[in-house]
Amino acid sequence: MKTIHQLHPHDKPREKLVTKGTQALKNDELLSVLLGSGVQGKDVRKLSREIVALMEEDFAGLSLERLTRIHGLGTAKAAQILAAIELSRRYLIRSNTRITDAADVYTELRPYATKPQEHFLVITLDGASHIINTRVVFIGTLNQSLAHPREIFSDAISDRAAGIILAHNHPSGTLEASRADLAITRRLQEVAKLVGIDLLDHVILAREGYYSFSDEGLL
Repeated sequence: MKTIHQLHPHDKPREKLVTKGTQALKNDELLSVLLGSGVQGKDVRKLSREIVALMEEDFAGLSLERLTRIHGLGTAKAAQILAAIELSRRYLIRSNTRITDAADVYTELRPYATKPQEHFLVITLDGASHIINTRVVFIGTLNQSLAHPREIFSDAISDRAAGIILAHNHPSGTLEASRADLAITRRLQEVAKLVGIDLLDHVILAREGYYSFSDEGLL
């Protein structure tokens, strides 16, 4: 494989993008443009191909820790990649995804259903039920001290959300609401009324399916 410096000028990713547009570039070429340069002992083409291989292996599990395991890839370049992905994800989700029921929530958050630790997420929605943003609020066993209303509603207020949906996974696979789940949902429902943002549902995610507080008449 030729290095970036050995390529004909018209074949270099940045020049190719300028003349042919982004759609003409392969995934590793797009990454090469984003990164700008390689690292010591590894040019940008080789580095980009290693990153693409990692993405194809487990895109949903991409993280700063996993990216920096690539030899020579430091925190700065790994952060660039994650920031670009997150920015794209936010705009794509905001413009395209509409939540109409718990099944839509499960489809959207399916990668979290099989996580080995509990992840508590908040989806903010506009008035037409389109997703504004999806955030992991915390990771760990669900309890009242962690699910603090301030952490949940500050982002919803910042997003000017009309409604929110709560979700968390049960690593055990149990599709039932625990006492803690019920208590937290009631508490957050009260706060939602005070701040004028609708709590539309709380969905428990598991490998085999989901449990919806709204469907069960608990909201």
